[in-house]
Amino acid sequence: MPLNTRAPHTTSKAGAATDGVMPAEEDERPVSQAASAAADGPADRTTEPDTEDGPTAEHETAEADAAETEAAETKTTETEAEATESEAAENRAGIADGPRPRFRLRTWRADHPLAARVLGVTVSVLAGVLLVVSLVMPNRLGSFRPAMFTRIPVEVLIGGVVLTALPRRPRLVVAWVGGVALGVQTMLNLLDAGFYQYLGRDFNAVLDWPLLSDAYSYLQDTLGGAGALGVLLAAVVIVLVVLAVSALSVVRLGNVMARHRATATRTVLVLSMVWMTCTVLGLQFGGVPLAAERTVTMLKVRSDLIRQTLRDERDFAKTARVDAFGATPGSQLVPGLRGKDMIFTFIESYGRSAIEDPIMAPGVDKTLDTSTQALAEAGFHAKSGWLTSATYGGSSWLGHSTFLSGLWIDNQNRYRTVTTSDHLSLTKAFKKTGAWDTVGIMPGVQKGWPEQRFYGLDKVYNAFEMGYKGPKFSWSTMPDQYALEAFQRLEHGRQRDKPLMSEIILTSSHTPWAPIPKMVGWNQLGDGSVFDAIQKAGNKPDYTYTSDIHSKEEYGKSVQYSVTALTQFLQRYGTDDTVLVFLGDHQANAHVSGDHASHDVPCAIVAKDPKVLDRIASWGWTDGLRPAHNAPVWKMSSFRDRFLTAYGSTPHPSED
Repeated sequence: MPLNTRAPHTTSKAGAATDGVMPAEEDERPVSQAASAAADGPADRTTEPDTEDGPTAEHETAEADAAETEAAETKTTETEAEATESEAAENRAGIADGPRPRFRLRTWRADHPLAARVLGVTVSVLAGVLLVVSLVMPNRLGSFRPAMFTRIPVEVLIGGVVLTALPRRPRLVVAWVGGVALGVQTMLNLLDAGFYQYLGRDFNAVLDWPLLSDAYSYLQDTLGGAGALGVLLAAVVIVLVVLAVSALSVVRLGNVMARHRATATRTVLVLSMVWMTCTVLGLQFGGVPLAAERTVTMLKVRSDLIRQTLRDERDFAKTARVDAFGATPGSQLVPGLRGKDMIFTFIESYGRSAIEDPIMAPGVDKTLDTSTQALAEAGFHAKSGWLTSATYGGSSWLGHSTFLSGLWIDNQNRYRTVTTSDHLSLTKAFKKTGAWDTVGIMPGVQKGWPEQRFYGLDKVYNAFEMGYKGPKFSWSTMPDQYALEAFQRLEHGRQRDKPLMSEIILTSSHTPWAPIPKMVGWNQLGDGSVFDAIQKAGNKPDYTYTSDIHSKEEYGKSVQYSVTALTQFLQRYGTDDTVLVFLGDHQANAHVSGDHASHDVPCAIVAKDPKVLDRIASWGWTDGLRPAHNAPVWKMSSFRDRFLTAYGSTPHPSED
């Protein structure tokens, strides 16, 4: 019989079942009932009783019909049985018409007990491994080595006791909550590792959430909108997967221990004894203690950091209100610089490593020495030293505010507190005298900037107000050479009644250091379109992402470019009354500066008037733009008061 053969339709109930597939045993009852009814005769037919002469013709006809019906229904039953058997064979062979039956885990387990057992054990083992890895995971990329994952975490033992002792429903609640908490701890460890790699510190769960938005903006500038969105979606998926897998792992292990309570209890007892022995004897493997309590320790560290952050917020607000020069009249501020055009310039990521690292230093040092000589030929001289920045690898605004406020601004809360206060910044001191016009050149600012008031700037030119029509260079909105030329055109070259005090932020040395602009003729700058070909011919950002050597090489070139642009600007447009103070805002990240690099940045003061440099002779700074290795190192927050004092300012403290 062909596989797709179906029994013909009949008017009987049994025949109607042949339109679909019905199990043979379900068909037996209607068929037997119909056969019995046929044998007895139709229920609604009236028959005459037999006569002595024997059955009548009608009776004989009824018996014949019943026999025929019984035969037909018997045939139908056989056909249905054959069809059912045929379709079962088709389903087993995977060639049946219509959708296949849904997979049922219980059925699969029953059919494949060995495979189910192996799979279950494998999943449980993987859940246990994941749990241990999450509990002992370090929060520094440099600490990811095999020995770190051979430890016995005490949290596993505590969790084992709790989950084994609880009834089913409380156990599930505790397992889900504990698993999600473990996933959160894992994500915080990863954030710590990333923050330390790029910013030289751990993630602050109270203050650092706004930086994630800044990071996304940075990705948009370097990877484009689609690339940034892809990274964001990948990050969201990773977070959800980590949380879900952590929770499911703890739930599974809790269920396994509940099913094997006696074995789980003995195992936890033995491991607890091993853990205590390792703790007492101080046993180690690969220099790492075998007994671990990392998660408990990290919870304590994070809770202490939160309390410290909240306490620091209160204490710093009081500190910011006390200022050694806060009540000094304008007439007594910086009298030694009256009549000078002051320029305070920050070079992005210009740190000590640029001058001392064996890969970057040869090119950067040569540029500094060449520029020192070129400035000397133009009549300028310089002194330089080291300042320790309050930030590292990023968050440039913390370095700017520390340098100009005289306060140690190492987190976002302090930054908000000081920039919304009346504390006297160094640039505001010049405005307070009434003897200077003040201006800011901020090519990195692309939105509202309320800090303008704190810095005492009459006018600020952001990325959209300098007439630039050329391409962006990754994060940097325009090359430093163009920004400086725009400064000359818009402010520095204008005739004015007062000297000018300027704050300039140069951005071409901002990560990822690819592509990098090149110097062009100052007369060829125009609207910046000249940089189109340079930008297209440069390296893509991923060139530096994939190699620390590439990062170092390209970073060094970017610093050379920024220093060259600034010193050529001074040679070209500087006057006898120009005084330039320039420095780095922070060290570049660990890919460039290396692990455990200092937070030191170079700072130089350049002037034609020898009296300007004579006033800082007692500082012990090095002649020229390149500070000596053993030149003095000060905290960046100390510069404001030293500078104000050196140039004749009289302290008049403001009180809390």
